[in-house]
Amino acid sequence: MPEPGLSSPPQAADPFAAALSAVLAAATASVKAAATATAPAAPAARAEGAAPAEAAPAVEAAAAASGLGRVLRGPSGLGTGGLFRVVPPQPAAAVEPLAGPVAAASPVEGIPVPGLYFHPIPEPDPVRVAEVSRRIKDWAVDEVDLFPEEWENQFDGFSVGRYMVACHPDAPTVDHLMLATRLMVAENAVDDCYCEDHGGSPVGLGSRLLLAHTALDPLHTTAEYAPGWAESLGSDAPRRAYHSAMRYFTELASPSQADRFRHDMARLHLGYLAEAAWAETDHVPEVWEYLAMRQFNNFRPCPTITDSVGGYELPADLHALPGTQRVIALAGNATTIVNDLYSYTKELASPGRHLNLPVVISEREGLSDQDGYLKAVEVHNELMHAFEAEAAALAATHPAPQLLRFLRGVAAWVDGNHHWHQTNTYRYSLPDFW
Repeated sequence: MPEPGLSSPPQAADPFAAALSAVLAAATASVKAAATATAPAAPAARAEGAAPAEAAPAVEAAAAASGLGRVLRGPSGLGTGGLFRVVPPQPAAAVEPLAGPVAAASPVEGIPVPGLYFHPIPEPDPVRVAEVSRRIKDWAVDEVDLFPEEWENQFDGFSVGRYMVACHPDAPTVDHLMLATRLMVAENAVDDCYCEDHGGSPVGLGSRLLLAHTALDPLHTTAEYAPGWAESLGSDAPRRAYHSAMRYFTELASPSQADRFRHDMARLHLGYLAEAAWAETDHVPEVWEYLAMRQFNNFRPCPTITDSVGGYELPADLHALPGTQRVIALAGNATTIVNDLYSYTKELASPGRHLNLPVVISEREGLSDQDGYLKAVEVHNELMHAFEAEAAALAATHPAPQLLRFLRGVAAWVDGNHHWHQTNTYRYSLPDFW
C-alpha cells in the first residue's frame, strides 16, 4: 500500500489540531516499520516469513517515538485535552450511586492471540462497569423480556458492561454508555435468535430480518395497516429489544446520527443474509468472498456511533468523506477478524459448520488448521496497520476537532473490543497451536 500523502497538511484553525498534524506527519515514516510489530504479551510462534519476535521491541519503540500511538490510542497522552474539550465532561453526579462498594479494578486473566497486533488498555472503570451491568440487566429482564431464566448465565457471562465501558472511555455519562449497551445486546439477540445458537436458522432469515429492521427504521403505511405492524414490534425478543434500544438512542442522538446507524444496520443484515445463503447450500466461499461478507456482517454499527456515545456529533459531510468511510470499514473489518480468532474453538465445539476466516483459509488454500489460523492473524494485522495509517492520513488532511475526536473514539473502540475478547474467558479460549 502506498504511503499516505502527509507532506503538506492544510493549516489547522485550532492550535492543538496543528500540533496533531505535525505529529501525524512524523508518524508516517513509522507506519511501514510498524507493520511487523506484534503484541508483547505472549510468546509468538509464527508462520514462515513473519517478522522475528526479537524485532518487536525496536518496532514498538519507533512507533512510540513517532507519536502515532499517542495520537490514536487511549484516553490519555498527547492531545487528550484538545480532543475532549469538544464536549465538556459531565459532572460525576450523572452516574447514579451504587448499592454497595466496588472493588478496585484488577487485571482479568486472558491470553492474547500470539502474534496478534493490538494495543493493551487499562481495566475499564469498575464503578461504571457495575452501573452499566446493573442497568442493562434491568432493561433486559424488566423492559424487553429478552431471555428465559435458563439463559441468564450466558447473559451475565457476556460481560457487556465491561465491553462497552472499555470501548467508550470518553462517554460523558452512564446514560450515554447505555445507548451503545442496549444496541449491542439487541444486535446479539437478533444474531442468536435469528441466525445462531438459540433457535436461529438460515431458512426464512430474510423475512425475519426485514421485519426486525422495521423496529429500527419505522414502517410508514396507511391507517388500516399500521396497527398490525405496531403490534408486531413486541412479537419476539429481538424485535422488542431493537425497538426499545432504538427509542432510547433517538432520544439523545441527532436525526443524522440515527439515520447513519440505520444504514449500518442494513449493511449488517445484508451480511447475515449472505452467510445464511452459503449455509443453505453448504458453500465455502473464496477467502476474498468471505472477507467481503465480513465487511457487512461485522462490528461496524458499534464504532460508527462513537460520537453519539461521546455526546457530540461528527458532521455528516465529514462522516461521508471517502477517507472516513475507509477508516470505519477497516476498523470494522479488523475487529471482526478478532472475533473470528477468539471464537474459533467455541465455534468448532458448536453443532454444524461455522465459517470463520481460519476455516475458510484452511479449506480454500489447502492449509492445516494451524497454518490457516496463523495466516488469519496476519490478515488481521495487515488490516490493523492499514486502519492506523489511513486514520493518521485523514487526521492530517482534515484536522477538524470533531473528526479528530471521532478517529480517537474509533481507535479506542478497536482497543476495547480486543480487550473484551482477550479477557472474556467465560466465552473464549485459544486453540492449542503454539
